[in-house]
Amino acid sequence: MRILFFGRGVITTQYAWALEKAGHTVAFYVRKGRKEAFGDQIVLEMWDARKGKQLIKENWNVTLHEEIGSDYDLIIASVNTEQLPSAAQLLATAAGNTPILIFNNLWQDLPSAISPLSMNQVVFGFPAAGGGIADNRLRGGFLKMIFLEKPRAGTEQINAKFKALFESARFKINGIQDMQSWLWNHFAMNAAMEAEVLRRGSFPAIMNHRDSFANVGKHMREMLPVLKARGAKMDAITLLLTKIPPALLGPLFNKVIFAKGSLARLFMEYNNSKAGFAVSEVVREAEKLGIPLPRLSAVLANSKASVAAQGTTTR
Repeated sequence: MRILFFGRGVITTQYAWALEKAGHTVAFYVRKGRKEAFGDQIVLEMWDARKGKQLIKENWNVTLHEEIGSDYDLIIASVNTEQLPSAAQLLATAAGNTPILIFNNLWQDLPSAISPLSMNQVVFGFPAAGGGIADNRLRGGFLKMIFLEKPRAGTEQINAKFKALFESARFKINGIQDMQSWLWNHFAMNAAMEAEVLRRGSFPAIMNHRDSFANVGKHMREMLPVLKARGAKMDAITLLLTKIPPALLGPLFNKVIFAKGSLARLFMEYNNSKAGFAVSEVVREAEKLGIPLPRLSAVLANSKASVAAQGTTTR
């Protein structure tokens, strides 16, 4: 199949590489001016965990386009959450009837998040991958599993196409019945993590502080009323972060989930993305609902004050 990836980021690049290796034709849509800036090659240093744990080191040739053509079988969009509204606007006018996978974190309700795209044209999913790109070098990796919503009425055929696509590249599909709740839970978890990143200065930095994940648990507990007010069903990760005493979360995450040498830890150490958007969105929603979030609000305020102070000193 011919697959167009919207954006050449960490997630799209890794899955495009895997799908090309499975025999599919892949290309990337990038904004005007990015084709020349990115060039036709990217340096890969990533872990492929579909079968064991294989380190891929490759200078990979890529095809970039600054316009969206109509000759693709499927489109996969994975962008920063704040970029999704503009991406959806562009896809609504340029993608025609091509089925689209939104491979993204989301905080809005699903129809609003992709407006003006039709829900019958879209399938929602989530990657199990991470890392970062710096100086045209990608460091990261991906697991065998990906998350894909179970078919909704009207999306059975396109859902089957995306499922078959990833299975052809030896990915295992974890079907999600209530994708809206799943994404709300995951976004809240990201906000809890990003709040700690704002305190420590970077994603890798939180690995070096014993109380980082205890604080993540406390942040998550604070957000529970917001999730409940939205009607979200609590998933396993939310229950883990909110039911286990914070003092036990630190050892659990540092010694088990993010143990040294684990892919989860490497994904975190390679992550050079900017934190804060998820925190801002959750705090904004809480204010609308009249729910106090003192921990997250304080972290956000301190971060803004720090940025303002840095701006003053550099003038």
